Amino acid sequence: MSTTQPIRNPQQLAQLKEYYLSEKPNTRNYMLIIMGLNTALRISDILNLTYGDLYDYRKKEWKSHIAVKEQKTGKPNRIYMNREIRGILEKYTSPAQQEPDSWLFTGQKSTESHLSRCQAFRIVKAAGRYAGLNENISCHSLRKTFGYHAWKQGVAPALLMNIYNHSTYQITKRYLCIDQDDRDEVFAKIRI
Repeated sequence: MSTTQPIRNPQQLAQLKEYYLSEKPNTRNYMLIIMGLNTALRISDILNLTYGDLYDYRKKEWKSHIAVKEQKTGKPNRIYMNREIRGILEKYTSPAQQEPDSWLFTGQKSTESHLSRCQAFRIVKAAGRYAGLNENISCHSLRKTFGYHAWKQGVAPALLMNIYNHSTYQITKRYLCIDQDDRDEVFAKIRI
């Protein structure tokens, strides 16, 4: 049985993001990839986002945080909208032309429903193939990629555990998918 993996290679990660931007332009799909990589949310929580979750219609400005109640755990979560998220929202969306309860990721056939999990999987899988990630890539790879790269940039695993809303450190360790190359890198850098 294969396990979903994070996208470790920076070039492959860049290609994954580039696929729906320039190779096969599709704004919705590009936004889905960027949101998945930058929020650490599960795909079910991303697909349920509405414009009202992101935009303050009273103040006529983007919110600073995305507040969600996670579907899987029922736990509340607040995600800071970093410049990557803000950038795609400002460039590709017009919240003033949308109702607050309009889906951010609408289905292809109707704006009355959001994109399905199955279609989201196909979107991520196609971008993954383009990036040379033919195996072990799924929507969950986006969530794991966030944690892996945060860890590589020095974020403490305990903080990642909190961000992911994991109940145990063991779960977070599995998410990071530390492999032999990561271990070798530690040994190569240490000088005692």
